[in-house]
Amino acid sequence: MIGAIWIAIWVFIAVSGPLLRPDPTPYANDQFLEFSLIGPGSEVIKPNGEEFTYWLGSDRYGRDFLSRLMAGSAISLSVAGVAVLISLVIGLLLGAIAGYRGGRTDAVISWFLQVVWTVPTLLMVLAITLAFGKGFWQVFLAIGLTMWVEVARIVRGQFISMRELEFVQAARALGVHDFRIMFVHMLPNAIGPIIVVAAANFAAAILIESGLSFLGVGAQIPVPSWGNIIKEHYHLLTSDLAWIAIIPGALIASLVLAFTWLGDGLRQAFEVNQ
Repeated sequence: MIGAIWIAIWVFIAVSGPLLRPDPTPYANDQFLEFSLIGPGSEVIKPNGEEFTYWLGSDRYGRDFLSRLMAGSAISLSVAGVAVLISLVIGLLLGAIAGYRGGRTDAVISWFLQVVWTVPTLLMVLAITLAFGKGFWQVFLAIGLTMWVEVARIVRGQFISMRELEFVQAARALGVHDFRIMFVHMLPNAIGPIIVVAAANFAAAILIESGLSFLGVGAQIPVPSWGNIIKEHYHLLTSDLAWIAIIPGALIASLVLAFTWLGDGLRQAFEVNQ
């Protein structure tokens, strides 16, 4: 529940967008170099005469640090959400076909799973970047195309254990189409482990996106991401301003931990129900 509440808070912040942010400009990118790296709670008067409070201080470009963190949450969560959606679509389709069909179809798909499993996410990102250039959707594809294997393996195992059960045999005897049997009758009975894997993949996707943004192949400036916020300020870790790099790192860790807790809770809940 703690994990779910923390996730819900950040989803609300991400969805609310500029409505909640002290700096409502696109990407919270309002820069005032004269207010660079000032401390939390500092009150200033902007050149336009507006009074403004930097609740968490400012970054090296004089941007409101709190607003940048809030805007960065939308990037991390949206990348993770789309990547997990891609992985679910591909994983469910291939895993269901392999587990239900069996035989040669299962052997071919299983071989393909093993091949994709060996491709590192970073290598996939670099390949897509070289082919299509740096951008936001490239990160979606790269993470999603390397995370579907685990989903497919789980679905395949579940469908292998169910394909000889009575309700599946009865549906076949009645002439029900294979895809209807797989996705209407069998999939609901395998949804528990799939949800648990999706929660774990969400945590992994946030971590991967942050790492890619830190390396410069993820979200591109001025789009804020917790990863590129750390990249801009990691040189301050040995100074009195270390908190500017530590806070986004702590947020990444907390959100990953929250999804891990949520996944563990869901796993226990489904085990009890079974």
